[in-house]
Parts: sequence; structure tokens; C-alpha cells
Amino acid sequence: MKEELTKYLRYLVVEKGLSANTVQAYERDLDSYLHFLENAENIQNINSVHRSSIVAYLFALKEDGRASTTISRRLSSVRSFHQFLLREGACDHDPSDLVDIPKAEKRLPKVLSASEVEALLDSTDTTPLGLRNKAMLEILYATGLRVTELCSMTLSDLHLDMGFIRCVGKGNKERIIPLGGAAVKALRTYLSASRPELTRKETHDVLFVNHHGRKMTRQGFWKILKQLARNCEIKKELTPHTLRHSFATHLLENGADLRAVQEMLGHADISTTQIYTHVSKTRLRDVYASYHPRA
Repeated sequence: MKEELTKYLRYLVVEKGLSANTVQAYERDLDSYLHFLENAENIQNINSVHRSSIVAYLFALKEDGRASTTISRRLSSVRSFHQFLLREGACDHDPSDLVDIPKAEKRLPKVLSASEVEALLDSTDTTPLGLRNKAMLEILYATGLRVTELCSMTLSDLHLDMGFIRCVGKGNKERIIPLGGAAVKALRTYLSASRPELTRKETHDVLFVNHHGRKMTRQGFWKILKQLARNCEIKKELTPHTLRHSFATHLLENGADLRAVQEMLGHADISTTQIYTHVSKTRLRDVYASYHPRA
């Protein structure tokens, strides 16, 4: 079955053009699935898989305490895999066809308040690493970039004189995002006073680098963000995506057009962006409940 998985992953890269991170996510999901089939169901041939085995796999995930969103994603991966095998003639049936997707609970994304964002942005120092951290935080909050998009940026993606950046996101789709004055200033300072110190003898056009002068990784930035959150005593769970959520929520709270926010976030479907309108309403209710004398 590993051979079928290898073919499917190659199809995702070559024909679907999915990003390395997305392909790795599919691989993790399907490795888990195939491991279950081989060890729990004693299935060695993909054509021997039936609906009952997939249902058993989903039940095992639930018993393991996995969230319904995770189970739904795993089933989506399994379905896509079996549909591919059926199209390719590697299987004579699709056992996932009649398996229902578990209903996912709706969870609103966590966001920072404006004052928490300010505290985070002010938590950096003026060392070369501090100036780099400041620029990365400013650009994340100014643009709503995904952390992978941020770490993949190059010098040629910057158009500071005109006040925008170019980003290549999911599905290799390009978008142009405006920058505010604070982000432009932080980037100019980083480029003049920090990046040359960090890159030293490295000759590449990667925008954000680590202390070795090489490309910043998602994991590396995650660690930096966690430390900065501790420094300014932010108690909320903070991830790079929290700044993306905060970017979208704060724009909508201040009257931004939903379609414009969708464009800047790079969402293919506006229904994905609409979750932030619910976040805004929830925050308004919280403010009312906290401050209105007769709430």
C-alpha cells in the first residue's frame, strides 16, 4: 500500500501543484490511516479495504480523543486517496463513498486585543535579532500573512516605495497586499541595520533569516513568538496564526469591506472569511457585557 501512497503524493505535487506543507499534511494523515489498516485490521492490499474498516479507523480516532475537525480532515484525506486510486484503476471500488463526515463543532478563532498587539510589537529590543523580530511581527499584523508565506518572502517581493508586498500563497496564487507606515518603517530598519549583520557572508535573497544568516523556519519563528509573548505577559495561547486572525478581525471591527479582507487573506471562498464577522460580534457582546451598567 506504500507504493499507492507514493504515487498519490507524487500526483499531489506534479498535477495538483500543492505546496510542500500541504503534501506533508496529506502524507501524515494517510500514514496514520495505512498503519491502522495494516495493524488493526490486518489489511495488506488496498483493494481489500471496505467501508467498515474506514468507520473503525474514525472510531479509533474518536476514542483517542481527536477533535472532530481533525477526524473530518483525516476522512477528507482518505476520501481523496481512494478516489485517486479508483480513477487510476488501482482499486475497483471506493470504500469511503458512503462514509459520513463527522459534524465539526464551530470554534471561533482566538484573537488578540489591540492593546495586546501593541504590547507584543513593543516587546522587541534594538539588537539585530530584535529588529528582525520587530519587522516580522509588524508585517504579520499589517498583512495577515500565513507564517509559511512570511518565511518564504524574498527581497524582490518588497515594494516599499509604493507601500505593498507581493505574496505567493496556497495553490501558487499571487496576491498584492498593502503595507502600513509602521510596517514599512520596521522593514527599512531591518534591511539597513539588521539583515546585513545576520547574513554576513551568505548571498541569497531570502528576506527573513535566523541568527546563522539562513532562511527563517516556521518552527524558528514559532519559538521566537512564544518567548516574546512570555516577555510581555500575554496569557492567551499565541501562534503565528493568531496575528492573522487579529489582522482580519480588527479590520472588520473598524469597518473594512469583507471582500477586501478576503482578497488580502488569500481565501478562495468568502465563507472562510465570514468567520471573522462572528468573532467581531462576539467581541462586541463581551465589551457590552463588561461595561454597560445594565448589561
